Amino acid sequence: MKTIKDVNFKGKKVLVRVDFNVPFDSQKRITDDTRIREALPTINKLTKDGAKVILMAHLGRPKKGGFEPDLTLKPVADYLSKKINQEVVFTQSLLGDEVTKLCNNLKDGQVMLLENIRFYPEETKGDENFAKQLSLLGDAYVNDAFGACHREHASTATIAKYFPNDKYFGLLMENEIVNLTKLMTNPSKPFTAVIGGSKISTKIDVLKNLLNIVDNLIIGGGMTYTFRKAQGQKIGDSICEDDKMDVALELLHLAKQKNVNVYLPEDRVIADDFSNNANIQRTKIDEIPNGWQGMDIGEKTIKLYSDVVLKSKTILWNGPMGVFEMENFAKGTNAIAKAVADATEHNGAFSAIGGGDSVAAIDQSGYADKISYISTGGGAMLEYLEGKTLPGIKAIMD
Repeated sequence: MKTIKDVNFKGKKVLVRVDFNVPFDSQKRITDDTRIREALPTINKLTKDGAKVILMAHLGRPKKGGFEPDLTLKPVADYLSKKINQEVVFTQSLLGDEVTKLCNNLKDGQVMLLENIRFYPEETKGDENFAKQLSLLGDAYVNDAFGACHREHASTATIAKYFPNDKYFGLLMENEIVNLTKLMTNPSKPFTAVIGGSKISTKIDVLKNLLNIVDNLIIGGGMTYTFRKAQGQKIGDSICEDDKMDVALELLHLAKQKNVNVYLPEDRVIADDFSNNANIQRTKIDEIPNGWQGMDIGEKTIKLYSDVVLKSKTILWNGPMGVFEMENFAKGTNAIAKAVADATEHNGAFSAIGGGDSVAAIDQSGYADKISYISTGGGAMLEYLEGKTLPGIKAIMD
């Protein structure tokens, strides 16, 4: 694996693709800086070498094909300046004489951030000429944007071909690849996957691939109702993908063939409205009346799931158990977070968490520092778990 670890970049202009797609509040304050913090080891290594660091990143999904004030990376540049104790040079352009001049005038150890690369439609198209023009800004290329490496975009994949001998993985990318490879190729047994979220349709390939390697599969979140309805149970007004019920039954059949234990909720916390202030009942999974919907797993299920997790040596968690954003329905997700943390801290399990909601849930629960590995990529992690080759990884390996 070609990483920056064993290379000294002193005096070189290094183009680094980072993932600074972070959330903001209405005052343009960053509400979760995880992706920025996780990129700091790479940035700090390069600045310590004496490299001239030129960062490329995106924010959101611009639609106009040009500058959009709400999606500028200027607040990120200001925030990063505080994190690395130096002013980050920022430009609202990507290409042109002004940007080239700024890059050439950087001092050793200085950092520059280019404006949102998705302001250019050529980025998402993987445009060859656009990638070539970007490549002229640097002497070496580093991909440290795991959260975007499943996209075959100009700055995440195409650009690498213009650095045949000077393309590397950053430290974040190296960490992601090492841990995911460990998870998928050499897991300690028993291996338990906890998969939640609202829709089964977004997890079909992941579930199928995991059935080849896990011992236990725990299902949570809204997707459980598709499984339960497929089994003929009454789910009230709970979320359900009727067109995926056959897939749910197929997955249960595959699990049985492969001797994988599948765990579905046995009881539920239900509400008469999708609101934290709704009326609440606790019921068995097959007794949800019309007008009510499942919002969280119940006490019996919490104990069952926690017991399975605590006996595991490898744990993968992707997706919450319920509507954890609402305080009255966060108990199940928080309980699983505690079980994963306890299994890691006290029983020596290797735990991996990925996906935006899962990361937010573990942060909210206060157990994030007890987890072995937290992935910065949602879609990228899922595609890796599906067994797909990610363009951003392939571009460095080729």
